[in-house]
This record gives sequence, C-alpha cells and structure tokens, in this order.
Amino acid sequence: MPFQSQGVAKYYFMAAIALFAGQILFGLVMGLQYVWGDFLFPAIPFNVARMVHTNLLIVWLLFGFMGGAYYLIPEESETELYSTKLAMLLFWVFLIAGALTIVGYLAVPYATLAKYTGNDLLETMGREFLEQPLITKVGIVIVALGFLFNITMTVLKGRKTAISTVLLLGLWGLAVFFLFSFYNPVNVVEDKFFWWWTVHLWVEGVWELILGALLAFVLIKVTGVDREVIEKWLYVIITLTLVTGVIGTGHHYFWIGTPEYWQWWGSIFSALEPIPFFAMTVFAFNMVNRRRREHPNRAATLWALGTGVMAFLGAGVWGFLHTLAPVNYYTHGTQITAAHGHMAFYGAYAMVVLCMISYAMPIMRGRAANSNKAQVLEMWSFWLMTIAMVFITLFLTAAGILQVWLQRVSDTPLPFMVVQDKISLFYWMREWTGVVFLIGLVLYILSFFVKGEEQAKAA
Repeated sequence: MPFQSQGVAKYYFMAAIALFAGQILFGLVMGLQYVWGDFLFPAIPFNVARMVHTNLLIVWLLFGFMGGAYYLIPEESETELYSTKLAMLLFWVFLIAGALTIVGYLAVPYATLAKYTGNDLLETMGREFLEQPLITKVGIVIVALGFLFNITMTVLKGRKTAISTVLLLGLWGLAVFFLFSFYNPVNVVEDKFFWWWTVHLWVEGVWELILGALLAFVLIKVTGVDREVIEKWLYVIITLTLVTGVIGTGHHYFWIGTPEYWQWWGSIFSALEPIPFFAMTVFAFNMVNRRRREHPNRAATLWALGTGVMAFLGAGVWGFLHTLAPVNYYTHGTQITAAHGHMAFYGAYAMVVLCMISYAMPIMRGRAANSNKAQVLEMWSFWLMTIAMVFITLFLTAAGILQVWLQRVSDTPLPFMVVQDKISLFYWMREWTGVVFLIGLVLYILSFFVKGEEQAKAA
C-alpha cells in the first residue's frame, strides 16, 4: 500500500459489504411477500421491507464510493489523505446514523417517525428512495461535505490526474443533486419533476462519472496500459454520459403532466444512453487485451470486465427496451421497470464497488492479491451472483411482458391483483434465483478469509 492513509478505505468497504448483505436479505423478504402476502406481517409490512431494501442499496453504494475514493485519491494524488481522523469520524457518524434510521423504519410507524424527526419543520419524507427522516438527510449532507472537503484538499495538495478530476466531479455532483431531496413542492407534477433531479441525475448522470473513474483506476493497475490511453477513453465515456444522461431525464417526464415535447426529447436522448455503456464495455475489454503485464489479482480483472458487460446490458439494453414514449406508455410501472432496475444497479454500481474492493482489500492486507484458492472462490461468487442476476432480470421481464398484455393491452384487461396471481410463478422463480445470488455474496465474503499460498507482497 503506497500510502498509509489509504487504509481507512478498509472500514468503508467492510461496512458496504455488511449493508449489501442486509439489502439482499430484505430483498428476499420482499420476494416472499409478493407470493405469500402475510409473510412477517405485521412485524415487517411490505412497504417497510421495500423501504429498507432500497435505502440499504443507496447507503452501501455510498459507503463503497467513499471507500473507493479514500483508496484511490491518495494514490492518484501521490500524497497522504488530508485528514485520516476526519475520514474515520465521518465513517462512524454515517454508519451510526444509517443504522439508527433503519432501526427507526423497522421499529416505529413511518408517520410517527416523521413526527419525531422534524418533518413538520421541513417536509421531506414520504418520497420513494428519499424516505430518510430530516435528521438523517441533514446528517448525510454534513458527512458529504466533510468527505468532499477531505478528498478535495488531498487532490489540491498533490498531483492532478484525469481520474481524480472525474471522480471529484462525480462526487460533488452527487452531493449537489442530493439537495433536491429537501425540496418537496405541494404540486405533484412539480414534485415529480424535481424528484428526478436527485434520482435520475444520480444513477444516470454523476454516478456514472464515479463508475468510470473507479473502473479506469483498476484497469490501469491490473493491465499496465499507458495512463494516457485510458484517460482518453475516460473523457469520451463521460462526455457521452453527460450529453445523453442529462437531457435523457426527460424519459421520466412522459406521463406526469409535463409538456408534450418531453416525449420527443426524452425518447431521443435516452435512446442514446446505451452508447456510453457500450463504450465502457469496449474500453474494458480493449484495455485487458492490450495489457502489458499479468496482474496476480485475476478476480479483480474479472470484476472489471463484468462491470462493463453487465452495465451495458442492464442500464443500456434493458433501459432502451422500454424508454421510447410509445413503448413506455404500456410498460411504465410494470415488472419490466423492475427488471431494468435490478440489472442496471448490479451491473453499473454494485459490480464496480465489488471490483474496487476485490483489488484494494488484498493490498491493504499486505499482498498484491489473495491466494489462488481464495480467488477461485471469489470467481465462483462472481459467476453465481452475475448469472443469478441475469435470470432475475429475465424472470421479471417475462412477468412484465405478461403483465402488460393482461392488464393494459388485452381487449379484456384484468384487475391488477388478478394479474399478480397469474404471474406469481415468475415471482417464485425470482425468489429462488435470489437465494442463489445470496449464496454468491456469501462466497464473496468468505473468499477474503480463505488461506493459501501467498501472492507477492504489494508494492
């Protein structure tokens, strides 16, 4: 490990994986509630399980991004982190605040939680993905500002690279667009319009810059390809991302009461959104094929390649399938949307965080890579989770197509709950595939505890 302060990333990575496991467990609970309606009721109602599942997704990815930045920035800047103590203080503040929020969701009725956490002062709760109490939102802003101050000061005092610049741009954008979570207009159309400025411009905007920077960093390390080559690819990818993603927000404005021109703008620009993801796939494979060295961490290389492919399939292909307004008219709000969301989040963001952890954790433990036995187990985890996610996506897509036909296209459309009964077979298949995904995650965690012949010491 070139710089001692990079070690703080270990704590963020461990928290991220623990929260990831929690997210998957609550996903399985929700999956059972789809087919067994009173499972764990009234202890954990469906709306609470869903809220915990989606909030854990956001929080564990944020921990992963922060850990990745704390590891990457000192090495890119060729200097120690500005303040290790601040990084550790913010870690505990974020972890405790996140844990208390989840406990609040599970232990207190949501309306009561809103009453006791200041929602009467500034109404910010009750919005999908942004259900966090006002206190938690303020805490997130404080943590984000402290984190950004820490890494920005590190970059300013050291070397400036394209990777660190793109990462900083993505992280500052993440913080800025989160501020729209505090704006909750009374008008429903206006509310939805600006709600997407956080949700869409995170996952289809600034988060993609973070993804590109983390992936470029790992590829430089595992392939030995010239930095100049990788940085040129990175600039192309982020340009395509911003051009298509920002105006592509319009594909969320089709049916919420906004002007009709958004159907054209949203359709055209969101149809172009697969291009940066395709470029990312070509980029990853091109860099690996041009590699100048065989890095001992084969598992990290596999995660890097998988990120490009799965991001393109989930965010690109499955996004395009239902992004044109004439198609989305029938498909919005169905299981086709859920299929896209699952593969896109896994392929674009979960995999790049797992890739970063796979590369950095062995180095922080004093070796270039885990033992061969450990890497074989980790690669098994890669294939189990990735294949499971492909089948989850396919089962949800099949459920969505049938749902569209029975509920929205048929000459004799059926009620929502009747349709849900008819597609329950796909929900059962999704549930069992989710169990396979959990097994893959368990193997990923276990791989870091497997002993074996040690690889060469890290530089």
